[in-house]
Amino acid sequence: MKEAATVESPITTVPEFVVAGMWGLVSGSGLLLGAIVADALSGKLSHRMVSAIMGFGGGVLFAVIATELVVRPHAGGAAAWPTMALPAGAAIFSGINWYLAKRGARDRKRCGECVEQPNEAEHHGSGAAIAVGSVLDGIPEALVIGMSVAGGGAISLAVIVGFFLANVPQGLSSTSGMKLAGRSRTYIYTIWIGIPLIIAIAAGAGNFLLGSASAQEPAILLFAAGAVLAMLAEAMIPEAFENAPPFIGLITVLGFLAAYLIAQH
Repeated sequence: MKEAATVESPITTVPEFVVAGMWGLVSGSGLLLGAIVADALSGKLSHRMVSAIMGFGGGVLFAVIATELVVRPHAGGAAAWPTMALPAGAAIFSGINWYLAKRGARDRKRCGECVEQPNEAEHHGSGAAIAVGSVLDGIPEALVIGMSVAGGGAISLAVIVGFFLANVPQGLSSTSGMKLAGRSRTYIYTIWIGIPLIIAIAAGAGNFLLGSASAQEPAILLFAAGAVLAMLAEAMIPEAFENAPPFIGLITVLGFLAAYLIAQH
C-alpha cells in the first residue's frame, strides 16, 4: 500500500505536544466553520441538504478509520491483542453517550427538521449535556492526533483533512438543530469556539501523557477507532440516513473515496 502523505512541522524546536495541539485546533475548526455556514444560511438549509453533507462526512470518517487507524497499526506485524481495544473504545463511548442521551444530548447532531433537539424548557440541563456530548465526540479525534505526532513523527495529511471535512457537517447540522431549539447565538458560538480549543488541549495532553508509549500505539489508535465508529453509528449516520436524499449511499461512498485518495497521495 502506498505510504500516505504526511505533514511535517515547519519548526522543529516546537515541543511535540504543542504541535499536536496546533493540529488539533486545525481539525477541530471544521466544527466552527460548519456553525458559521449554518448561521449564515439559517432557514435556507433543508434537511436533505444537511443529510447529504453529513453522509459525505461520515464516508470521510470511515476512510480515516480504515486507512489510518486500523490498517496502519497492523501493517508492521503488530500482535493481535491490541484489537481488543477496538470494542473497548466503542463500549466506553457508547456508555458515556447513553448517559448523556438520558440528559438531553441524544440528538445533538440532528438538524431539527426530522428529530428536534430538546430546548431547556423541555429538558432542563440539556444544554450542558449537548455541550458535554459534543466534547465527547471530539476526544477520539484528539487522541489520534496526539499519538500521530508522537516520537517526532509527521502527521498524515489524510487524518487532518479527514477530521476537518467530517467536522464541518457535524457543526452545520448540530447548529441548525440548536437554532430550531431556540438556543442563543452566544450558546452556539461558545460551543463551537470552545470545542476546537478543547480538542487542541486534549491532543496536546494526549501526546504529552501517551507519546512515550509508542509500543502501545496500535492499541491506542484502535481504541480511538472504536470510539469514532460508535460515534458514527450513534450520532452521525442517523442524521445522514433519516429521510435522506436519493443516492445517499453513493454520497457516503464519495466521501470515503475522497479521503481514501488523500491518504494515497
